Amino acid sequence: MSRAISKWEIRITTLLIAGAMAAPLAPASAAEQKASVVLETLLVKGRAPKTGYDRNSFGGWADLDNDSCHTRDEILMRDLQSVTFDPNESCQVQTGTFIDPYSGTRIDFLQGRGTSNLVQIDHVVAVSDAWQKGAFKWGSATKISFYNDPLNLLAVQGRLNSQKGDGDAATWLPALKSYRCAYVARQIAVKAKYAIWVTTAEKSAMKTILAKCPGQLLPKG
Repeated sequence: MSRAISKWEIRITTLLIAGAMAAPLAPASAAEQKASVVLETLLVKGRAPKTGYDRNSFGGWADLDNDSCHTRDEILMRDLQSVTFDPNESCQVQTGTFIDPYSGTRIDFLQGRGTSNLVQIDHVVAVSDAWQKGAFKWGSATKISFYNDPLNLLAVQGRLNSQKGDGDAATWLPALKSYRCAYVARQIAVKAKYAIWVTTAEKSAMKTILAKCPGQLLPKG
């Protein structure tokens, strides 16, 4: 049975994770490799049961680089433009704008009840999907690292993130077709980095997308 990770466990593992995330990616997931080539290195298996899955066991947003900013705000800082901050919370993004990668729609972000959820941080490889394809075997440190890894995180339109749920490439793709190659390449990069497998249907869907962009490279992070 999985369990929620306590605050002291998160603090203990933070320094270890930060060092690990700063290390170069393994050859299979290094930048400048074609997504289609790396896809062929991923293990193909069926989904494992969702039994025992608990999202809280991944620890939630953390401060892995010890800069007093949690990952959610760091991704908002990275992906939004014209960012302003809460005067009482130096890391908390108050406002900003961005072009949603999943729809191409311009969205204005405003921190607050009823507005913050209009922009959400998507785990490109969904947490539940990762669980069913290998993460059920992970220890706490790997779970926290995965949950907070910028490679696997994008600021997106909240409605589309909810629509996606824990879908993989076989069941959900961005509405903006011009972004699908980059989206699938990011999923492949994450799955290679964390040794998360793909299903037969998922791999087929990825190959279909990448056939339209054979030169697509993995993202750098």
